[in-house]
Amino acid sequence: MLTRSEKETAVAELREKFSRAKGLVITHYQGMTVAEITDLRNVLRKEKIEYYVVKNTLAKIATDGTPMSAAKGEFVGPVGIAVEFEDPARMAKVVLGYAKKNDKLVVKGGVVDGTFYNKTQIEAVSKLPSREVMLSIMAGTFQAPATKMAQLLSATVAQFGFAMTALKDKRENAA
Repeated sequence: MLTRSEKETAVAELREKFSRAKGLVITHYQGMTVAEITDLRNVLRKEKIEYYVVKNTLAKIATDGTPMSAAKGEFVGPVGIAVEFEDPARMAKVVLGYAKKNDKLVVKGGVVDGTFYNKTQIEAVSKLPSREVMLSIMAGTFQAPATKMAQLLSATVAQFGFAMTALKDKRENAA
């Protein structure tokens, strides 16, 4: 049993993490062994994703005033929480990938940027490209018009040069 001060400390730590998080995935882990949960944590830790098993009442209190409050109603039963601070799509991929290997881990849903998504929607989020890929796609999109303009201008100058050379050759042959 946790003392009141331990509960307050746990809530404060969770609230701080929920405030910084870009997303979270809520899972049911019922039936998983300690070794399986440890393996899950190790897999997530390699991806810089944190996984918590906490009392539901403490998790509900910790979400107050954070973007993760949209998940408050999902803290029922044996719940584990995966928390991501950079790329929610990557987190969803990793958690769902682990759930495919271990059918005891069930994804209930999650929160991305303050909006709750059910399991089906989290699966859709997992299929999104990573943040780095999205940024490179955007950069390519912004760069494309400038590249096309440079090619057009280059082609115009080259065509003008060819026309001048042809005119010169024509005059030399006429003379």
